[in-house]
Amino acid sequence: MTFNEKFNAFKTILVKEYLRFIRIWIQTVLPPAITTALYFVIFGNLIGSQISDIDGYSYMDYIVPGLILMAVITNSYANVVSSFYSAKFQKSIEELLVSPTPNYLILAGFVSGGVARGVIVGIVVTLVAMYFSDIQIHSLTLSFTVFLLTAILFSIAGFINAIFARSFDDITIIPTFVLTPLTYLGGIFYSINMLPEFWQKLSLINPILYMINSFRYGLLGVSDTDISSALFIIIIFIISLFSYALYLLNKGTGIKS
Repeated sequence: MTFNEKFNAFKTILVKEYLRFIRIWIQTVLPPAITTALYFVIFGNLIGSQISDIDGYSYMDYIVPGLILMAVITNSYANVVSSFYSAKFQKSIEELLVSPTPNYLILAGFVSGGVARGVIVGIVVTLVAMYFSDIQIHSLTLSFTVFLLTAILFSIAGFINAIFARSFDDITIIPTFVLTPLTYLGGIFYSINMLPEFWQKLSLINPILYMINSFRYGLLGVSDTDISSALFIIIIFIISLFSYALYLLNKGTGIKS
């Protein structure tokens, strides 16, 4: 395939994925905004008013980065896992696999669709957050970098989940029993410095902790982890998961069997 043909193939997959979730924006984009507003009302106004400042910021402002990134994580993951598994279930993925389109472009197309949803939802949630808090962005470059890398990482993770899924129930197991606990224990609602020493050390094995703290540093300028190490960990996870997802796609795992 020529470069233009590859680009058109990638663009076609991306546009299809974008239209897939934007047509039903009431189900895909609006709910995270409502959920985030409820978090701010309950945790920010009601509970947050009873909690002292954390690292010099009110509790309301402190939880903003985590809530934004949680929406990005959830939606980028959900978009790819449901889309690719649906393509498997409907057998439409076979049309792509027998086409001249390289597998890495197929993977990149689905992942980009998840990133698009994660970014759009993240922007919407950020606008909601601005209504409840007044945040001065500490580093726009770092904030956007972590924002984008997180969406990419969990889009790839969703793709891997879809590859192994054998039923629609399987695409909810990882988000329910792995992703949600790791997200809530990733420092969204608290600083790990508030935890006993044992739980602080245990928290450090949670990769989502590094993403949330890096994003929090980008917005507020405070973090419980080293930013350089956090970015390194995120990038290593992206490279590893992308390579693994491409290996599974080339092998035909969950598709040819």
